[in-house]
This record gives sequence, C-alpha cells and structure tokens, in this order.
Amino acid sequence: MSKKDENSLDDTLPHQASAPSWKGTGISMQKPFINEHGVVIGDSFYDSKQSPLNKWSDEIDPAIMSGDQWVHPTNDIGWNTSENRELIESKKKPEGFPFTHPDKDAGYGQD
Repeated sequence: MSKKDENSLDDTLPHQASAPSWKGTGISMQKPFINEHGVVIGDSFYDSKQSPLNKWSDEIDPAIMSGDQWVHPTNDIGWNTSENRELIESKKKPEGFPFTHPDKDAGYGQD
C-alpha cells in the first residue's frame, strides 16, 4: 500500500465503522496535515506529541482546540453523522449513470 493510501481503502476509512465512502463523489481523500500548533490532523492516530491533549491541565483553555485548523476535510469523525453522510451521498451519481436521467423516466410509456 502506498503512503497516499495508508489510511484509506478504495476511498473509504475502514478503521471507522460508520465512515462514509468518498468513492464516486468527485472528492479526493486528503492527506494528513500539520496545523499551526504542530499537531498532525487526519492521520487517524490522534496522538501528536504537540497536542494539547497530551499536555492537558487545568490551565489549558479548551478553546485552543477549536477552529478549522483542528478539522481534516475528509478524515474527520464529523463525517460519520447522518446529516454529513447525506451530503456525501448527494454528490454520487445515480447507479446506472450515464444511461439514466435523475428526474425523467426515459422509458415511460414505452412498454
């Protein structure tokens, strides 16, 4: 398995039981990235030495871990919600594409 595919299998996240499949959506799985705090986001290990979670104390404001720099575009637990799964499913072409029309029955009255 190449470095690109080490966390995915056929555009899915097999390590997350409820993770949606990105296959057929036109959206590519994104690689992990390092945010401005030096924490790796999207590697599925959730354990960077620089993570505030590894240095937690009463003095750390939880707001430090809010914002887009803590969210991976394709490998985030938030995609497992039913609402977000619907967003992904809506981007997939209907089965039978390109021979079907999304809102017309081309065979109506032909039988």
